[in-house]
Amino acid sequence: MSLKNAAGKKAVADVKSIKWILFFYSVPSRPVNARVKIWRRLAKEGAVQLKGAVYVFPYSEERYEFCQWLMSEVASMGGEGDFVVTEKFEMLGNSEIIQLFVNQREADYRRLEKGISDVEVRINSYIKGGSLKSADALTEELIRYSKELDDIRKIDYFSPQLQIDIEKKINDLRNELKRLTLHGGLKTTVDRRTTIPRMNKKDFSGRTWITRKKPFVDRMASAWLIKKFIDSGAVFSFIDEDVKDKAPGGAVTFDTKDGDFTHKGDLCTFEVLVRTFGIKDTAVKKIAELVHELDVRDGKYSSHKARGVEEILIGVRKSSKNDREILMKGMDVFEMLYTSLAG
Repeated sequence: MSLKNAAGKKAVADVKSIKWILFFYSVPSRPVNARVKIWRRLAKEGAVQLKGAVYVFPYSEERYEFCQWLMSEVASMGGEGDFVVTEKFEMLGNSEIIQLFVNQREADYRRLEKGISDVEVRINSYIKGGSLKSADALTEELIRYSKELDDIRKIDYFSPQLQIDIEKKINDLRNELKRLTLHGGLKTTVDRRTTIPRMNKKDFSGRTWITRKKPFVDRMASAWLIKKFIDSGAVFSFIDEDVKDKAPGGAVTFDTKDGDFTHKGDLCTFEVLVRTFGIKDTAVKKIAELVHELDVRDGKYSSHKARGVEEILIGVRKSSKNDREILMKGMDVFEMLYTSLAG
């Protein structure tokens, strides 16, 4: 891939309407870690340093709130500063500022690309007859690089093509490792095959389905799947995380410790339900991959939609009054997602 070419194309895009946040501050020289702490906060948010202690971000409500919070922290250290929103700089055009962001992220991508290329070299060496004890170590490396890519992606405001190129490279290498494991004689020390016995949904009609309080991705998605594909008359109830008592007669537990339906092997509860009841649906399959990515986080799948869905579900939890409302709203999100994916 050519990082330089992709970055250059993005830098000359039409960006006349963009707004910026300019953040500037000073803190006492002692203790030194105070200055470093603020710098790290800014770097983690993807700010570009213009000069000295002057930083710039593209404007968003979230970053505006971040600056308010950070200014409070500066004040607590005995420092001072301010931040402003502006649509232009007298001495710099928007394209020039964007190029600063692109250059900063490009350095992150080059570092990541170097590690990924090393994995590719080792895979190609094995294909050509070299030795490789197991696929596991390389798979773990690629999972780590996927997570690093996610971290960079969160602060890459202007280089989407670079993200796509590297993500494709990681996925291609992971698929090649899978191919070599299945058909190329490459060993893996982990057997991820999980046998799930089939059941008939007619045996689960009109049940009470019990799960843990404070539902999130897997439980929301599983409840939606249950209601839509397994038990249209399902009623949902909640228990505390540490409750070990058996469910009342006729009730079914899911995503609970030792529950009737819960994680098995590397499968999340949603995937277990799909397999148990033999649900064959293309949109459900896509949702299963998304839920696995957000719940298990083992790098098995990669989806741009996952991050957006997670943010929405976080908002659902924060804006809901109780567990039932959280679950119902979460189920609505998955119904809308299903409608979109089903075409």
